[in-house]
Amino acid sequence: MEPFEIGGVRVGEPGRLFLIAGPCVVEAPERTIRIGRRARDVARDLGVPYVFKASFDKANRSSGKGPRGPGLEHGLDVLRAVKEELGVPVLTDVHLPEQCAAVAEVADVLQIPAFLCRQTDLIQAAAATGRVVNIKKGQFLAPWDARHPIEKARQAGAARVMVTERGACFGYNNLVSDMRALPILRGFGVPVVFDATHSVQLPGGRGESTAGQREFVPHLARAAVATGVDGIFAEVHEDPASSPSDAETILDLKDLPGLLETLVKIKALVP
Repeated sequence: MEPFEIGGVRVGEPGRLFLIAGPCVVEAPERTIRIGRRARDVARDLGVPYVFKASFDKANRSSGKGPRGPGLEHGLDVLRAVKEELGVPVLTDVHLPEQCAAVAEVADVLQIPAFLCRQTDLIQAAAATGRVVNIKKGQFLAPWDARHPIEKARQAGAARVMVTERGACFGYNNLVSDMRALPILRGFGVPVVFDATHSVQLPGGRGESTAGQREFVPHLARAAVATGVDGIFAEVHEDPASSPSDAETILDLKDLPGLLETLVKIKALVP
């Protein structure tokens, strides 16, 4: 696997972890930038390459009542402000092929949501932008079958592809993280990221919304880095209870420095 750059940030280098972090959904510009700044500074202090993440639209909601975010136009305005003010690369989700070109004008990474990881037209449109494509492996997808979305992206011209593991369906309203998936995914020659916060979701666990078990985020993150991954994905917030989305899984920013410091030490032992 050859390391590559995301907006000046080098990822996939042996022995060096990178971090994708930010709020689940784009919020008010001031708050979104403030969260990104704190995450950036934590990563910078530990020498960890950092990519900001936030979604302009959360199209996959448990019910129609779930908040979705500010939408494409305003969401991209905020993401552009984050990028300019913080000087960091930006990652965001795309849900429709026709969104990809506009998103690529701002974002350095176009992320294929887990439930859409088999949508050929979406993957091809994201790949055609020339941006990095991060494919979230669907909860329903066996790790060895993730090669197909990766191949779709490559065949459509994507030179830089990552894949993110975020747990697998385990009965109803539950996910389980199978650490065997991580070396399998790495075998496809792409940087592998472990999504430490979505992996502790209890999908639909509150009926009209998703529940979660935030207390297990550090345990799964440590296990994933010990297994051998290139990056950690974590949604973070200054006040998790007020997050419009994933309030029960999002990591409190105050807990990020200690966790990331531990993960860096583990990564140094397990490249």
